[in-house]
Amino acid sequence: MADPAPPVPAPAFTAPDIAAIEDVALATLGALPREFRAHLGDIVLIVEDFADDATLRALGVEHPLDLTGVYHGRPVGEKSSGDSGALPDRIHLYRRAILQEWIETGVGLQELVSHVMIHEIGHHFGLSDADMHALEDAAA
Repeated sequence: MADPAPPVPAPAFTAPDIAAIEDVALATLGALPREFRAHLGDIVLIVEDFADDATLRALGVEHPLDLTGVYHGRPVGEKSSGDSGALPDRIHLYRRAILQEWIETGVGLQELVSHVMIHEIGHHFGLSDADMHALEDAAA
């Protein structure tokens, strides 16, 4: 009688890297209605593993896994011609916090990244939470 075949090891799972999170975020931008994309201007997307200590302190966030994204800039309705020389508006997404929420909630990664991205875009436009939900539905 032949020896039984050795067990097949389970495939190794690799967490999505920064580039994978960025790809989903950029796809979300591309799926937004044209009228929103036209007003995003030169917004910069930055994906990092964690928020830095200064950002966490400024927002009153105690643990870096509690912050999935943040918008840095002035909402479109508050901008003026006197803003020249200001840093470009930025959306930061934090990979490790997104992955933690992904694990804890079971929400699909693409859906979760899109949700965080749309929330931060909403801050760029000065939108309410209800407006953000409507925008998220339009981009899905």
